[in-house]
Amino acid sequence: MRLVTHRTPSGTRPGAVLSTAHGDRLVDLGDVAAGVFALITDDERMRAARARCASAVVEDLPALVPGDLEAPIVPGKMLCLGYNYRGHTPDGVDPTADDPEYPDVFVKTPNTFAGPNDAVVIPEGARDVDYEGELAVVIRTRARNVSIEDAMSHVAGFTILNDVSDRAWQRRQSQWALGKCSDGFAPIGPWIVTTDDAPDPQDVLVEVVRDGEVTVSQSTSTTIFSVAFVISHISQVLTLEPGDIISTGTPQKLAEAQAGHRPLAPGDAVTVRISGIGDLTTTFIAAPSESPAAPSLPEGTA
Repeated sequence: MRLVTHRTPSGTRPGAVLSTAHGDRLVDLGDVAAGVFALITDDERMRAARARCASAVVEDLPALVPGDLEAPIVPGKMLCLGYNYRGHTPDGVDPTADDPEYPDVFVKTPNTFAGPNDAVVIPEGARDVDYEGELAVVIRTRARNVSIEDAMSHVAGFTILNDVSDRAWQRRQSQWALGKCSDGFAPIGPWIVTTDDAPDPQDVLVEVVRDGEVTVSQSTSTTIFSVAFVISHISQVLTLEPGDIISTGTPQKLAEAQAGHRPLAPGDAVTVRISGIGDLTTTFIAAPSESPAAPSLPEGTA
């Protein structure tokens, strides 16, 4: 299933998206569970949701309105990988060198989380904001000290992340937090594809399109560390909780895009598309101008 969180006049509700000959249709699941988190963590509710989708009369379902979608889930924490694709290496490192022994893990803080329709504000003074298209893994059950063999049983499904980054801030220090964690720098969505309907996460094509040009195109078959390995590895250090997200890194830009790198600017649009998962399009806007000064009061007032 493709699980979504959609807006209604009475608030947000969980739903599932069905593909039909007439386009995507929405199955509301608000009476099955309070939200997507409850669905992915409760097997009985998930079975009820699947039964609802299986019995739905397509002609009676409303068309999906993409603009009504919010982030499918708000993670408790988001962990991301750096340089997890072969050929993607830090500046000055030989791309043909041996694979690293361990993954390079960093965090995106809660202020970065955003939905599929949220524009990303380019911070005032930012000089080199960039994009990264990534396959992201949503955790279903608590994982602590899990084996590689058991790791995938803890996965609810997959979504898409644009790991927006400020390269100028990132280059200023060995730790990446200030380059990765500006407000809104982690749009996710538009849905979670559950594991029963998802393709093999080690064999999907990750592409990024910037203003109509494909700038990234590489298969997850070229990742250094598999999803199962990463879950097992991280769980040796911290407990992964239901709803947490692990993002699996971005491929290197294509040579022409890399050579012609230009920072994101207001009005730019970036689409991350992953085969079997979907598309996530993010628009970038300028920071709002400073609030105007308060009007002066007439003389003699306070």
